[in-house]
Amino acid sequence: MTTRALKVLLASPSPRRASGDRRTLALGLLATLTTGGVFAGELARVWRRGSAPLPAVADDVLNAAQTAARETVEVAVAGYREGSTAETALLGVLASFTATLGAVRAATHLIHSKGSFGPLHNVILGARHIHHFVPGIALAFLAGGGAIVLPRRHTRSWLRIPFGVGLALTLDESALLLELDDVYWTEEGVLSVQIAFGALGMLSALVLVLRLLRRGESKVLPAQDAAKLAAPQAATSLT
Repeated sequence: MTTRALKVLLASPSPRRASGDRRTLALGLLATLTTGGVFAGELARVWRRGSAPLPAVADDVLNAAQTAARETVEVAVAGYREGSTAETALLGVLASFTATLGAVRAATHLIHSKGSFGPLHNVILGARHIHHFVPGIALAFLAGGGAIVLPRRHTRSWLRIPFGVGLALTLDESALLLELDDVYWTEEGVLSVQIAFGALGMLSALVLVLRLLRRGESKVLPAQDAAKLAAPQAATSLT
């Protein structure tokens, strides 16, 4: 085998790595589509029904988009306040999970490439490296325990944020927990990305499903309730 052929072989990804890359890409696309669908779908709906002119007739599309985005935020805030417990809980977990996952991946990349970046650096206690799954598990446990023991609903509702943060910190290092070795930047560490993408896609899909069901309830159940109320009145009038 020539030196050039050996270099090409070494540079080529292994079948296992290529398969892992394809799975990661597929899960990443799924997470992007489902998470983006939550926000982009609502933006399109508000743009269509709100005060902002549609792109086809708008003189200033950028200004119309800003108006639609502002109204979308207002709709989200109002919906969050008026939504069911399950909807607001999932939305809070989704938002905190997504933000934390992006932030921790950016932070670990900077630490890995530069050693430290401002306040960002590896945490070492004695000779032990404290991985970020440690505070992640602690946050998730504390948030779950607080949701069980705290009596007030409004107090418990804020616990969805630390729970989402803890979930992201833990799943981002799930490969390390499975392998019982520091494989974060190795080929085996890609499993963490796949699990995190899968969780993100699942949370986003649950938000979309709840939204779909809520719309269906608003269309179907009022008619059913009206029919139920009308039936006793009709029976009374016949007697």
